[in-house]
Amino acid sequence: MSISPFCSRRAMLRNSAVGFGSLALSSLLTEAAGATPGGGDPRGPHHPPRARRVIFLFMKGGPSHVDTFDYKPRLQRDHGRPYPYARPRVTFANTGTLLGSPWRFQQYGASGAWVSSLFPHVARRVDDLCFIHSVHGTNAAHGGALLKLHTGSDNFVRPSLGSWVNYGLGSENQNLPGFITICPTLAHGGVNNWGAAFLPAVYQGTPLGNASVPADQARVRYIRNARLEAGVQRLQLDRLLEMNRAHQARAGGEASLEARINSFELAFRMQREMPEAEDIASETPATRRLYGLDDPVTANFGRQCLLARRFAERGVRFIQVTHSDSNVQWDQHGDLRRGHQKNAREVDQPIAALLHDLKTRGLLDDTLVWWGGEFGRTPTVEGGGNDGRDHNPEGFTMWLAGGGVKGGYHHGATDDYGWHAMEDRVHMHDLHATILHLLGLDHERLTYRYAGRDFRLTDVHGEVVRGILK
Repeated sequence: MSISPFCSRRAMLRNSAVGFGSLALSSLLTEAAGATPGGGDPRGPHHPPRARRVIFLFMKGGPSHVDTFDYKPRLQRDHGRPYPYARPRVTFANTGTLLGSPWRFQQYGASGAWVSSLFPHVARRVDDLCFIHSVHGTNAAHGGALLKLHTGSDNFVRPSLGSWVNYGLGSENQNLPGFITICPTLAHGGVNNWGAAFLPAVYQGTPLGNASVPADQARVRYIRNARLEAGVQRLQLDRLLEMNRAHQARAGGEASLEARINSFELAFRMQREMPEAEDIASETPATRRLYGLDDPVTANFGRQCLLARRFAERGVRFIQVTHSDSNVQWDQHGDLRRGHQKNAREVDQPIAALLHDLKTRGLLDDTLVWWGGEFGRTPTVEGGGNDGRDHNPEGFTMWLAGGGVKGGYHHGATDDYGWHAMEDRVHMHDLHATILHLLGLDHERLTYRYAGRDFRLTDVHGEVVRGILK
C-alpha cells in the first residue's frame, strides 16, 4: 500500500485503517485516564486520595427514598391526608394525598439504620454505608436529571464524571479502559451520560452492551481480530503511528490526533486483557452463588456487579453498573408495589454481595461504591390512583461505601414526609465535588480549557461534604 506524502490526514486514516475495524476502534475511544503509550501520565491527584476507583450502581428511573432508606413515621401515620407544606413550584405531574410506604421498616446494625423490607440483604451491610438523605437536584424530567447526575449539567453537553476522573488521574492499567459502563441505558441522554464531550475522545467511557442486552451477552465489540495476527497488527500500528507523528510535527501538535493514536494503541492492547477480564469462568461456585448467578431473578444484575469487581481489581478507575430495562424501571408513577418489589429483588443480593466481596478482598477501603438514581419520589400519590409516586428532585437519598467515607453514618435529612431536603442539603454539584475529593482531586483545579474558557465538572458551584469523610 502506498500513500502520498501530500494526502490529507482524513484520507490517510481512511486508507491505512484497513484491517483495524476488528480492533474495536469505534467503541474503544477510551484510554485509562490518558496514559501515553510507553510513558507516564502528566496529571495526578492534587492531595492524598482516600479512594483509587469508583463503582457507581445506577438505579435508572428514580427509586423512592421514602420506600427504601428514608423512614418517615409521620408519612405512615398521615397516610391519606393532604400534604401540609408548600409543594414545589414546578412538578412533573399532579399528585394527591400522602401515601404511606407499603413496606415495613426495621433498624439494622450497630448504627441502627432504618431500612425497608425491600432490601433485606443490603440491610445487613448498613454499618458499611454512609447515607446522604438530603441530596437535591434541579430537574424533574429524566433526561435533564440524568445529564445533571452524570455530567453536572442538565442543558449542555458536558464531559461525564467518569471522563473527568479518567482525565484527571491517569491509568492504573494501560491494557484496559479507565472508564467502563456496563449495560448503560441508551435513553434520556444516552451516550452523553458517559461521553467525553470536549475532552479528548480517549477519556470517554467504554460501554459493555446496553440496557437491552442481557449481561451474559454484554461484551466490548470486535475485541478479537479474526483476520490478522498480533504481529501484523503491530506493524500496521507502528506505520500509522509514524505517519501520525510526522503530521503532528508539521502541524505543531494536535490533541485530537494524540487522543486517536492512544485509542488505537489501547484497542490493540485490550485484545490481550479484556477477554480475560470479561470471562467469569474462573470464579468459584461459591462466588457465583454469592452474587445470585444461580437465580434467574438476580443473575443479570449479579453478573454486572461481579464484572464491576473484576474490573476494579484490574485497575479500572471508574465503573458504572446500570439497573434498567425497557419495561419496569424504578419509575413507578403507578404500580409502585409490583415495580419496586421486582426491581429491589433483582439488585438487593448482588449489591450486598459486591460490598461483601470487596471488603473480603481488601478492596473496599480504597474503592468508593456509590448507589442512587437521578431523583427520588414524592411522598404523595400520583393523580387519582393509590399506587404510584411522581418524580422528586427536591430531596432524596443516595449512599456511599468504602473509599474514605464514614460507615454507619447518616448525613442530612428531608422534611417530616420526605419531599424537601431540609438539613445539611447536598446539591449534585456538592456530591460531585466530594467524589472527586475522595479520589484526590480538587474540583476547582480539575479544569480543561475549551472555546476560550476553563471548564470543570462542577461549573462555578460545589462544596465538599466534609461531614461524611473519615
